[in-house]
Amino acid sequence: MAPQNPLKPVKGMAPFEKRLASARALVRHPRIAVTDLEARLGTRYTADTLAELRRRFPNTRFVWLMGADNLAQIRHWERWRDVFRVAAVAVFDRPTYCLRALAGLAAERFKRARRPARSARRLAKTELPAWAFFRIRLDASSATALRARKTRATTTR
Repeated sequence: MAPQNPLKPVKGMAPFEKRLASARALVRHPRIAVTDLEARLGTRYTADTLAELRRRFPNTRFVWLMGADNLAQIRHWERWRDVFRVAAVAVFDRPTYCLRALAGLAAERFKRARRPARSARRLAKTELPAWAFFRIRLDASSATALRARKTRATTTR
């Protein structure tokens, strides 16, 4: 988890420690760990984080997970093309973003690198660049809404 998204305003953002704790409380999957990795690495941009992970773990193949909302606006990210060059990318559908994401600059730029969702198990082993789009059951909840719901539940106990 990043200490601060460079594309989002700091004003109104909950403190990092609180957002980290909330994210950890929401994730209930044995193979997913919410960490403060970017804070510990001192990286600000995804491309830097992935470059540092590749440097530290040269024999590990990484898959970057993101929502379609991020694919739709990834062209604003610092060195966004590098993300596709150093890790496979798994994009998960988000309400109202599917068409924008799949018609966006990144999807167009890497259209030959797109793999079918059914090949997800091999995505990490696929020659880079490689990415897949996963149509999933949609949930319109935002991170902000989830945190607010969690806060209300905690304070009413």
